Amino acid sequence: MKKQTNKKLDDDSLKIMASEHSTEKHAPKKLDDDLTKIIEAKQSVKEKARKKLDDDSIKIMEAKHHDPFSVLGRHPQGNLTKIKLYLPYAESVKLGASGPEIPRISGTDFFEYTVQGDELPEHYQLFWIDKDGGKHTNYDPYDFGAQLPEFDRHLFGEGKHWHIYQKMGAHLHSVDAISGVLFTVWAPNAARVSVIGDFNRWDGRCNPMRSLGSSGIWEIFIPGLTAGCLYKFEILNRQSHQVMTKTDPYGQQFEFRPKTASVVVKENLYCWQDQQWMNNRSNHDWLHEPMSIYEVHLGSWQRDNLGNFLNYRELAKKLVKYVKELGFTHIELLPITEHPLDASWGYQSTGYFAPTSRHGSPDDFRYFVDTLHQNNIGIILDWVPAHFPKDIFALARFDGSALYEHEDPRKGEHRDWGTLIYNYGRNEVKNFLLSSAIFWLEEFHLDGLRVDAVASMLYLDYSREANDWIPNMYGGNENLEAIDFLRELNTVTHQQHPGTVMMAEESTAWPQVTRPTWTGGLGFSMKWNMGWMHDILTYISEDPVHRRYHHDQLTFGLLYAFTENFTLPFSHDEVVHGKGSLLSKMPGDEWQRFANLRLLYTLMFTYPGKKLLFMGCEFGQGSEWNFNQTLDWYVLEYPHHQGIQTLIKDLNHLYKAHPALFTHDFDYHGFEWIDCHDADQSIISYRRKNEHDDLIVVLNFTPVVREHYRIGVPLPGHYHEIFNSDSHYYDGSNTGNALAISEPTPWMGLPHSVSLTLPPLAGIILKL
Repeated sequence: MKKQTNKKLDDDSLKIMASEHSTEKHAPKKLDDDLTKIIEAKQSVKEKARKKLDDDSIKIMEAKHHDPFSVLGRHPQGNLTKIKLYLPYAESVKLGASGPEIPRISGTDFFEYTVQGDELPEHYQLFWIDKDGGKHTNYDPYDFGAQLPEFDRHLFGEGKHWHIYQKMGAHLHSVDAISGVLFTVWAPNAARVSVIGDFNRWDGRCNPMRSLGSSGIWEIFIPGLTAGCLYKFEILNRQSHQVMTKTDPYGQQFEFRPKTASVVVKENLYCWQDQQWMNNRSNHDWLHEPMSIYEVHLGSWQRDNLGNFLNYRELAKKLVKYVKELGFTHIELLPITEHPLDASWGYQSTGYFAPTSRHGSPDDFRYFVDTLHQNNIGIILDWVPAHFPKDIFALARFDGSALYEHEDPRKGEHRDWGTLIYNYGRNEVKNFLLSSAIFWLEEFHLDGLRVDAVASMLYLDYSREANDWIPNMYGGNENLEAIDFLRELNTVTHQQHPGTVMMAEESTAWPQVTRPTWTGGLGFSMKWNMGWMHDILTYISEDPVHRRYHHDQLTFGLLYAFTENFTLPFSHDEVVHGKGSLLSKMPGDEWQRFANLRLLYTLMFTYPGKKLLFMGCEFGQGSEWNFNQTLDWYVLEYPHHQGIQTLIKDLNHLYKAHPALFTHDFDYHGFEWIDCHDADQSIISYRRKNEHDDLIVVLNFTPVVREHYRIGVPLPGHYHEIFNSDSHYYDGSNTGNALAISEPTPWMGLPHSVSLTLPPLAGIILKL
């Protein structure tokens, strides 16, 4: 009985039995004769089977063949046609459900059938029963020709295929009315690439792909597959013979982390309702329009009662209502490109064409964007072309070589971040990133991208030791390939999608970041004003009694304010890593801390430049931002925090209502100092103006009420106080001026003047 049972076992089972047998307490050291004979017989059958196969078939069986289509499928031989199949899990195979059986090559998983040349249909079907008894009917994938046109391959190789995401990856596809999925991947240094998935038991022997020659692209059309299939690519490295399993670089949907398989997406049939927004956007003059941005991390803005992530559709309803009420014009999302690690906040992306599955499907995200647009709210996405993580399932050494990165870590690795740097000089890599940018603007109607860590792209020696970088061809530290990439990125996105904006997080004094490429600039729409942000936060953190000694930090920014198109950012970076919240940076007792914060926001909203505020800052969250939990919404039960939120709401509406505050954000015509020299009292005053509007701003950075404080004004008349950050509406002391009447007394170089009462740690805005 034991002999008969063993004959039915496969080799692996016999090895396990042999191992167990050899360790039994009273077993002999060697296998018994019967078991040895069975193993030898098995090996003999296997060797005999191999002798029946040619070298190509053996390579197919061992998953080492570079060109499986030359072996498998239909091949004419004179007047005959031979069909060759390799089906590792098939028990029997027929040519169609009612057709003849296709013989197995004895002892192997190959099946061969020969017919007269004209007896086969244009595409033949197979019917097979697998070893588990399952029944299957499908067309043979190896009976279809190459599907990716030469034109697409050529453009991709040139780095000029802006819509390559429509070709690469996995897409529903039809050939001669036969439906299935076309898989395409770039892996030029691979000896063999297979698509593996839940449709072939994740076995790389089942569906090896076709090599498209020097393009380095591999493809296969598998009939019968539908949206929702899970898949990856199995890659055999040509040099090391290492077998790697990789997710699709162009995948448009992924499993919920920590799983990492790509998902075949359904055809995009989403019915957009934002046509009016999109039409207006193409002619939108964002340079001279208000832009107040609410920066959001979707995973921690709000969650459900159990602490789970909200779906994009739930977020759309809640976030739109909130943002609209507070008066922000845009939201900016921390990266929602798919990423495996929550703690990276999305900045270590592995899915450059996929909204994270944490919050739902691609269509759910389309609904999110659509809802924003229907409520006249724009959306900008943080996008990360500066680096990518080392996760072995993703882009790192994708085909066994440094494909997307540089081989030399002095160019290809950020030591302090533990991430890899893209090889911007390689056309296919550059095309990957450019098409990702176009993808988000086109497929999801996004209104712009904020490009992360631009400084790290521009400088070869960024955050490196003296001997840990390689100079460019001229001996300098500029990354010439990255500069060319950024210029092309901004040129292409602005040409393809006019009205969208490209923002740079660039923290150095690199010239002309926001100037046109034809003048030598990088071509960005706007740049984060990191220098202003650091100066102002340093100044406001000082005790008011010491601020007189730091007055230059308050005024220095105007020396360069119009050299670039600046956004004023109080972003997520300022409320993490032990920096505390904005509120916690403020000096003094509780009342003074909230007054200082109200004053800080008044400065930001009246200073030249577009505005950006990270979530939680709008109500004065006291604790540092934690990506792993929701904001401290409970603090809105307290008047101080309610006052901050009301102040932000009023500042947003005031900002949008007065063109003087935004028309000339990027040129000197919109700003004029009244007095920037009163360091002793820590007071500044200035005008914000355009051709039809003129506002006067006075900011008092001490807790002292200044009575009879005189400032110059350009015209005679009654000056109304239209805003006061010390108002009781904001939980202030309610000191201020209902009305100020000008006097014909010249002051500060202006022909008239007014006498004011300046509230403590507060800003006021006057209008004639």
